[in-house]
Amino acid sequence: MKMVHTSYRVKDLDASLDFYKKAFNFSESRRRDFPEHKFTLVYLTLPGDSYELELTYNFDHAAYNLGDGYGHIAIATDNLEELHEKQKAAGFKVTDLYGLPGTPPSYYFISDPDGYDIEVIRSNY
Repeated sequence: MKMVHTSYRVKDLDASLDFYKKAFNFSESRRRDFPEHKFTLVYLTLPGDSYELELTYNFDHAAYNLGDGYGHIAIATDNLEELHEKQKAAGFKVTDLYGLPGTPPSYYFISDPDGYDIEVIRSNY
C-alpha cells in the first residue's frame, strides 16, 4: 500500500492552480472534467514526486468552511530560507520562520487562497 493523493475542495480553481504553481512549482499531472455533474478534479505533482494534490472544484460553490479539525499538509525543501523569502516577495500569506522548542528555525506556514495551511519544512527535518 501507499498514499496516493490528498484532496482539497477549492472555491476558485484558477486562483488555486496559480497559487500552487507559483508558490511551489506544482504541475498539473491530470484533469478529470465532469460538467454534467458540475465538478472538475485537477491533480498536481511536485517535480520528481508521484504523490498528488487533488483540487476538487464544484461548480458555483461558495467558500468552504474548513472547520477546526484540519491541520496542514507539509512540503520539504532544501532551501527553506530562499523559498520563504521568494514567497514573501510574491505577496503570499506566510508566517515567520519557526523552530520547535530548543531548535533553530526549520519551518514556516503559507496559506493558499482557500485558507488551507501548508507547512514548509527543511528537508533534513
